[in-house]
Amino acid sequence: MGVRSECVGNDSSPGETLKPSAIMHLVYAVYPSFAMLAGMQLDLFTALDDKALTAKSLADSLGVLEDKITPLLYSLVAAGLLKMEDGFFSNTEEACAFLVRGRPNYMGSMSGFYSKLWNAALYTAESIRTGKPKLKIDWQALPEEELLTFFKTQFHSSIRAGKEIADKLDFSEFRRLLDAGGGTGGVCIGICNKYPNMQATVADFPKVVQVTERFIKEAGMSGRIAVSPTDLSTDRPEGQYDVAILRALIQTISKEHARTVLKNIAQSILPGGRIYIIGGILENSRLSPPSSLGMGLVFLNFYDDGRACTEKEHEEMLTAAGFTDIVPEHEALSDGMGIISARRL
Repeated sequence: MGVRSECVGNDSSPGETLKPSAIMHLVYAVYPSFAMLAGMQLDLFTALDDKALTAKSLADSLGVLEDKITPLLYSLVAAGLLKMEDGFFSNTEEACAFLVRGRPNYMGSMSGFYSKLWNAALYTAESIRTGKPKLKIDWQALPEEELLTFFKTQFHSSIRAGKEIADKLDFSEFRRLLDAGGGTGGVCIGICNKYPNMQATVADFPKVVQVTERFIKEAGMSGRIAVSPTDLSTDRPEGQYDVAILRALIQTISKEHARTVLKNIAQSILPGGRIYIIGGILENSRLSPPSSLGMGLVFLNFYDDGRACTEKEHEEMLTAAGFTDIVPEHEALSDGMGIISARRL
């Protein structure tokens, strides 16, 4: 039996006019994001590094027309990424730290990745209607060059995530790291850069780790980071580890496969070792946080079983795999990803 709807239809109180306020807010809410994307693609934040310029001077430096870039500049001021004073535009402190090329935490190279995510979200209705991801990613079927191109858009994000994870979590007691489903290997590269005594292994599909080796070699980490061609849904990773990282892995596979993957990984984790699941983690209400809700929608368009799991779902899977002391932390990282930590019994 259904629950009575609160929909008022034409039953508004006399004298009151119902307005589409939430709808129109959502219509316009996307444009600051696209303004940021355009600014990243034009690299205008770099052009404003440590200086304030008029719209004309900035347009000249970028080789574009003043009347075309001016609306974008005002949009970026409204979005909180630029400041304006007496007709001169300059970066905010945040834009200066993260969107100026050459800075340690530069995120401008992520424009292609963000564009891919936002584009994917446009196909959500079709993916739901057909029951199949419109932009399906099949790691084992992608030609090597396409796989390499895709990973290049993710590599800087993975490196940044690894650095942030290394700063947030204390890995000083660990010596052997497993990066499960590690893709580019960027996460363990970032971690190993901070912890010189760490040895790591990236376990992923055989086709994937062939590409992973390229990124590891380019990072000068071949002596410290190995690869293990492993389908984690059928086999346990080779070797023994005292810590494992799973970033954006559980969220891309079915619950059944996730349970199997965690059990296989548990067999390679020493008693007392730690596991960190990183990605979209929903509160049990499934209503927050916004970043996990958003990624849950996007993943519908990429993977057959893409979704964001709740705290309870993570706890059930980890307990069944032999982990305890399970602690969730929502939006623990600057990209909105949460962290679930647990200890191997």
